[in-house]
Amino acid sequence: MQRNMDLVRMILMRIESGPWGKAPHQFGIESFPADQIGYHAHIMMQEGLIEAYLTNQESAGTEALNTNLTWKGHEFLDLARDPERWNRAKAIIAKVRGAPISVWMKVLTDLTLQGVDSAASKPS
Repeated sequence: MQRNMDLVRMILMRIESGPWGKAPHQFGIESFPADQIGYHAHIMMQEGLIEAYLTNQESAGTEALNTNLTWKGHEFLDLARDPERWNRAKAIIAKVRGAPISVWMKVLTDLTLQGVDSAASKPS
């Protein structure tokens, strides 16, 4: 299964918006198959974006359930939240046909800093 960064972003957003930082079952996402959502939660846990416990109750593969965001997950989401910035980062990374999370963070950070520089240079 290929990693889908749009799904990663969506899962983080759903966890953040849930009560007490917890997301509903399958994160309330119906547009992706349950096994794909579970797999992404699992690899997000491995990367340290979320905290969870592992289970394979509902699918043949390992899934992560009962998640909340880590500091790193909040940091990634802060960078990825803005749709315009997210789409710009996706376009940049598409040119190199994919990238590890560290490159996503760098690209999103660079785009954020460009926005900060632009905002700082505007007269108030």
